[in-house]
Amino acid sequence: MRIQDIAALAGVSTATVSRVFSNHPNIRRDVRDHVLAVAKEHGYHPRLSVRRRNVVVITPSRVLVPAENYSGMVLTELARELAERDFRIEILPADNIDRLDSIQFCGVVTVGIDETFAKGWDNRFAAPLVVVDRAVPSFRNVYAVHSDEGQGMALALAHLLATGHRRIGCLIYHWPGHSNSLLRQEAIKATLQEHGLPCEDALIRLVGPNDYIEEVGKLLRAGVDALFCPGGNGGIVTAYALSLYGKSIGTDVSLLSSERMMVSRYCVPAQTTITQDYPALAAAVVDVIHTRMEGRPSPQNILFPYKLIERDSVRRRE
Repeated sequence: MRIQDIAALAGVSTATVSRVFSNHPNIRRDVRDHVLAVAKEHGYHPRLSVRRRNVVVITPSRVLVPAENYSGMVLTELARELAERDFRIEILPADNIDRLDSIQFCGVVTVGIDETFAKGWDNRFAAPLVVVDRAVPSFRNVYAVHSDEGQGMALALAHLLATGHRRIGCLIYHWPGHSNSLLRQEAIKATLQEHGLPCEDALIRLVGPNDYIEEVGKLLRAGVDALFCPGGNGGIVTAYALSLYGKSIGTDVSLLSSERMMVSRYCVPAQTTITQDYPALAAAVVDVIHTRMEGRPSPQNILFPYKLIERDSVRRRE
């Protein structure tokens, strides 16, 4: 099907259809919606143009995942990388995802969104979908850019083991349907089992944002000598809970968490953390979009290792 066919079906001129697909500002909203609806009904996707440089970034609903956590750190790097490479960025919360049908774009990036969103993508849009933060099934024109959760959990635990800790409690930030938390739980159990250390469910907990204070108390009663809190704001909330229980971080119990920009390094004591390589993730996302715009193939799965940032919240146990 050609653009002329869409024009005939929509009852408008070819020039009008062209302006709709190029996101021209002088097209009435009702005309734009009508043309896009006709194109969608007949499975027509406008060809990607190297001149169309609008990237839509879909973020989690704020009701589900506070933006100041992981999503905010990814967005900071994505915005910088896209701007440096002359792309425009449009933020679209998951609550408004239906608006995609009325937006023209050269690529879509999802941050922390359930991977089921990718199903059937190629039947709806010609532009690539890049899923950040999780692996996805092998769908056509869908790409995953994420960090190695198994390696990250093993890296954190290896540091705690190397500093003499032998009874480690883990509080994993979790929302139902958030697959990374389950991957982290499995990796933590496997690593502790490999070293012959306690790994019962009572020590490895999936927790929501309001559960940390109670769960920290349970782990302290279980006699842990270190707390590992990947995801969310686990590091700062756990530090607060430890202060309520009268425990000194480092002296009484060590704490290792996920890096949070402008927070982790300024805690007292400064928190030892694991971090994803956010600049590398952002660069890889934009590379995928640029490569597909040029009609070249791109790897469907791009994986990065975590890094360890050593500070003062983990102290050696004799």
